[in-house]
Amino acid sequence: MEAVVPYVHVTLAEGRTKEQKRALMAGVAQAVHEALDAPLETVRVWITDVDPAQLSIGGVPLEEIRARRAAEAT
Repeated sequence: MEAVVPYVHVTLAEGRTKEQKRALMAGVAQAVHEALDAPLETVRVWITDVDPAQLSIGGVPLEEIRARRAAEAT
């Protein structure tokens, strides 16, 4: 079987730490390795951070949702 080079693109709202991103990339790579039987060293994972003002949930910008949640938590 020819070697498959899987590519996985993850888009996240800004705000995760480097450690969280590393853990996510490792976990995704491992999952792809196991699901596709692809050699781990061939799995490519990259993350794109998106400004929360550029992402919405139900039409409401994520930055507004985060601000509302922060206000409710105090």
